[in-house]
Amino acid sequence: MKPLRLFLTTVILTFVPLLTSVSAQPKLSSKQLYSQFQNPDTRYRPFVRWWWNGDRVKAEELVRELHIMKEAGIGGVEINPISFPAGDDTLDTKPLKWLSDEWIDMLKVVFDEADKIGMYCDLIIGSGWPFGAESLPRDERAEVLLTYAREVPAGEPLEISLFHIYKEIDPGVTIVNPRRTPELVSIYLAPDPMNGLEDAIDLSGNIKDGVLSVDVPEGKWQLYAMIKFESFASVINGAPGAAGSILNHMDAAAVRHYLDHMTDAIEVKIGSLSGYVRAMFIDSMELEGNNWTFDFAEQFKARRGYDPLPWLPFTMFEVGRLGDVKSFEYGSKKSAKFEEEVNRVRFDFELTKAELLHERFYGTMGQWAKDKGLKTRAQAYGRGFFPLESSMMIDFPEGESWTTNWLKHRIGEEMGDEDYRRGRGYTMINKYVSSAAHMTGKRVISAEEMTNTYKVFTTSLEFLKVGSDMSAISGITHSIWHGFNYSPLEAEFPGWVQYGTFHNERNTWWPYVKNLNDYRARIASQLQNADMYTDIAILPANYDMWTTMGVQTEPFPVKLNVPYTSLIWEAIHKTGGGADYVSEIILKDAVIKNGKICYGPKEYGTLFIVEVTSTTPETIAKLEEFVRQGGKVFCVGKYPEKSLGFKDYEARDRAIAEGVKRLEAYPDNFILLENPEDGKYLEWYEKVMEKYSLPHSITISNPDRFLLQDRYVTDDKSDFFMVMNAHMTEARETDIIFPKSITSGKNAWIYDPATGSRSPLKLDKGGKAHFRFGPSETYLFVFNKDGRTFKASPSTYVRTLTGGSVVPQANQTVEGPWALTLHHPQLDSTWTATLDTLRDFKDMADTTFKNFMGTIVYKATVTLDGKNLPKQIDLGKVADICELKINGRDAGMKWFGERIFDITPYIKAGNNTIEVKVTTLMGNYIQTLKDNTAAQRFVLRRNQPYVSAGLIGPVKLYQ
Repeated sequence: MKPLRLFLTTVILTFVPLLTSVSAQPKLSSKQLYSQFQNPDTRYRPFVRWWWNGDRVKAEELVRELHIMKEAGIGGVEINPISFPAGDDTLDTKPLKWLSDEWIDMLKVVFDEADKIGMYCDLIIGSGWPFGAESLPRDERAEVLLTYAREVPAGEPLEISLFHIYKEIDPGVTIVNPRRTPELVSIYLAPDPMNGLEDAIDLSGNIKDGVLSVDVPEGKWQLYAMIKFESFASVINGAPGAAGSILNHMDAAAVRHYLDHMTDAIEVKIGSLSGYVRAMFIDSMELEGNNWTFDFAEQFKARRGYDPLPWLPFTMFEVGRLGDVKSFEYGSKKSAKFEEEVNRVRFDFELTKAELLHERFYGTMGQWAKDKGLKTRAQAYGRGFFPLESSMMIDFPEGESWTTNWLKHRIGEEMGDEDYRRGRGYTMINKYVSSAAHMTGKRVISAEEMTNTYKVFTTSLEFLKVGSDMSAISGITHSIWHGFNYSPLEAEFPGWVQYGTFHNERNTWWPYVKNLNDYRARIASQLQNADMYTDIAILPANYDMWTTMGVQTEPFPVKLNVPYTSLIWEAIHKTGGGADYVSEIILKDAVIKNGKICYGPKEYGTLFIVEVTSTTPETIAKLEEFVRQGGKVFCVGKYPEKSLGFKDYEARDRAIAEGVKRLEAYPDNFILLENPEDGKYLEWYEKVMEKYSLPHSITISNPDRFLLQDRYVTDDKSDFFMVMNAHMTEARETDIIFPKSITSGKNAWIYDPATGSRSPLKLDKGGKAHFRFGPSETYLFVFNKDGRTFKASPSTYVRTLTGGSVVPQANQTVEGPWALTLHHPQLDSTWTATLDTLRDFKDMADTTFKNFMGTIVYKATVTLDGKNLPKQIDLGKVADICELKINGRDAGMKWFGERIFDITPYIKAGNNTIEVKVTTLMGNYIQTLKDNTAAQRFVLRRNQPYVSAGLIGPVKLYQ
């Protein structure tokens, strides 16, 4: 891939070329793909983040846990040393220091055992995030530049110590670094409001013996001080040896020294890491606001053409933990012209920072990986990074999905347009990561899957399924579960728990987790052997955000300038289309051919520009070439109107205005769209798509916020669609029309990833079929030339997706009494009870039921005459996993969706015994562990509510 450079007179956007390449996987035929769907290879199976808590690990326990994960259907582990969970009993175990001989011995134990049993290993670089070490030399530690701005009394003398300023502006980081050292860079007295830099009074000559003395004039004034903190923050959750100061990610020599130090220490003892690990991993690039390095000012001058230091005190906001902005209204108010200039300087500052991080961190890491014969996996985004281009540097780019975030949005229950986060399992960053992968031909796109810091003990397998399916819709093709805690059996229940959904053999659902892992592996086996079909590009207003707000490219940013951007790609996919994000850098290097924006393997015939105010003359020139050849550009909300960056901006503004004027001469191809007044972007996009005949692969008669789809194309030009119902309690119905361009000459199939089976898909002559998607259901609709014959397995009405609504009428409700046998695995006790009416355990006053966790076997008898015996049973609401027996014979198990079973082979005239085994979640019992540190952290201190448990019903029989 050639280097990308975008010249904006004084603004240079630089893209370092890809330094490592992913080994090409063999191309699979349709028959081979279906074989993989039935029995996926290990590489498609979910991996799991394996926290080595406090690095208090022993060989025997590591081996035991590897086997437990292997048996549960896990394909690989991400070895992730981390700090020890606060308050947990260490059991007098010895912490092993990162990179010590003893620690490396444990790596070798895992590498050898994983190879023996057929599992993959990834290894995190460093420990915690962002990485660093206690032994890091002072000149390799991260730095931050912060602005102090306070109103001062007017018309009287002011005396203030620098120590007081340092104390007030002390970085509000997650883990305070005791080694931090402040240094005054500049200090000014500025009027409020300000009209320009000339209003600021330099006070650097008014300091004596660490005290500032100045006579403040009459009027309103602000005291500004620019402070540089060296060694300003510590690694978050670093394990022994890899805690301490954060590395300076903008210093290429420091980055290379750190990476070489890690690999050299390991390889001198066990040989090349390339023979042991699939990839080296980098966790969240949450740099705590790191924005400075030793030559930043020099680099800024060379790249932007002017000195940033006089401007910086007035460009920065008040920030806190992780560099999050605490206040955008900081310091003196500014005149409109000065505000405009300050914003432009802020863009130049953010751009310079992004370039340095891109070149010196990811560029250096890429060269290191190439030199070492290693591959990389990374979450290549965060405050300060290019959201698209950085992921292009990575062999296995990674996003993240969450079980919940700090707003506790309800996955599977809501998905409104009023907040782009509500109900989404994927984070807003995923689409950037997957778009970057699509444009560089990468198919393995991983996610830190279903990150969990809240519902640790109350997350169900169904919840994980729905959230990770939504993640797949955003472009993710491989799950890395979050996570498995190293925890010896002798640790007090529930064990050592640092983070994460409780992937552990002590979890009540562990005996069933292989069903989820098999499910995800089947989907991954298809997604990783095909390319998502996307022919619409979206240019977000990210550089406007950098200009007015600074970089906010986090999974959950504090604020966005255009918060509905992700709703645009969602609407495109929910109406049968496919889209990727692009950037000004991508457009600069793209080739326009036959009315398409061509970049790498991708071609886009339609471009949405979403409320972009500022762009580059080069971007406008590329748009002109695009529309002249017949491409369509839709400007949502506004036309671009000005340039980016400070120097010579008036001339570049004129170039933008003139270019937009020329584009307006193509009214059929350069189109302004107004935002929907009601904020409903799905309905808005339906109308836009119809009016302008926008491309879509399939026609969905009843688009719905919970009905999500992607199209993929395989190497042998077969097509498949992944379609899911993201609602966990409601079904969705729609007609879908598959065009002849997809169906002609091909066989049509429904692949069920829950079972690994398939059945023919029957379409009418127009390619249409009616579908009912039950709650939480996902299917693949496959069009290929695989014409093998097979014997279809019997299907219930839930699995019969064609032929309209086929839900039968209930003819009998199974009443009580119900005989219960309860087994509590932690208490190792079993007892019986009787319920006349089915009830949710969480609503019962008796704590024996309310605080229960484990299995409950419900038994009831129903008498049937010999006429019209029922064919199905619907158990109604079940919390959580259920197994059914009819007359002592196994009738199946359900871990998601409608709990409806085909009972035709088992039912008879006369008395019939219905037996339902329910496995509950753990959380209600965890509520009772008042003195347990894990319970305190994840349940009691968070005031978590009780969750539903048991067979709740109603239980109905159907003809």
